[in-house]
Amino acid sequence: MSVLPVRIYGDPVLREKADPVAAVDDSLRALIADMRETMKAYNGVGLAANQVGVARRVLVVDVPVDEGQRACYAIVNPVIVSRSGSETGEEGCLSIPGILDDVTRAFRVRVHGLDEWGTPIEIEAEDYLARALQHEVDHLDGVLFVDRLSLLKRQFLRRALDALARGEVPEGHGPAATDAPGRRGDR
Repeated sequence: MSVLPVRIYGDPVLREKADPVAAVDDSLRALIADMRETMKAYNGVGLAANQVGVARRVLVVDVPVDEGQRACYAIVNPVIVSRSGSETGEEGCLSIPGILDDVTRAFRVRVHGLDEWGTPIEIEAEDYLARALQHEVDHLDGVLFVDRLSLLKRQFLRRALDALARGEVPEGHGPAATDAPGRRGDR
């Protein structure tokens, strides 16, 4: 396993719609293992393959759901088949370091896909796990959380986003970074 560099806002791969995975094989499982290692190293709770430069429909999440319990999934070719409820909550993103803002998403989702062995799975999620899954599926569609903000908020963030696109990444971002107060990782 290796820690892969996370692509930052402005990298064109983040705007690509990822291609479906045709076969679940050892090379895909190696990518998933690297993505998990990368997510952990960057203190994230989710990561989509295009965030590490691979435009394939694969995501990983590792989200706290209850005290001491986590929901850990790798999903190949994920599809959100239903959404219900609504909740607004703060989001951040490993590919957009230093920026946090409130995003409204469905409170509950049902996701179909394959696990890392090619077995069909269905995940019913709510709250933080539902938010993380929606965030990562958005990545696979080339959508970033800042795209879900109002025009006014995006204009307010324009300088910071332009700085990221120029390669001006905030100090403390990367695999050696510690979890800063208020930062909940990629969601």
